[in-house]
Amino acid sequence: MTLALETSDLKVQLRLSDGWFTVCDLSALGSGRGVAALLPDGRQVALFRDRSDRLYAIDNRDPFTGAAVLSRGLTGTHQGRPFVASPLLKQRFDLASGACLDDASARVTAYEVRAS
Repeated sequence: MTLALETSDLKVQLRLSDGWFTVCDLSALGSGRGVAALLPDGRQVALFRDRSDRLYAIDNRDPFTGAAVLSRGLTGTHQGRPFVASPLLKQRFDLASGACLDDASARVTAYEVRAS
């Protein structure tokens, strides 16, 4: 038996400096889980879709270790703010702003993201 991936007409797009960049089908994002994608300039982005179908995108590189692992982190909320915890040292990053909830001196880039 062969299973076909579900596809959608909706595409996940990020706003980059030169306009909107299509990353993947919306159906590629599972609820509460992250996916990594490669941007045209070689950077990686971590995409997330929460249980309310809101989309988030942040840099995939953990600023504490330099490893591209944030897409593999655990998601949750703290004081009503969505976050991802790095799978390595467990620092939490706000998915909306990119701010580190555990160290105010650190942050990752947060991207405007949409499904269209």
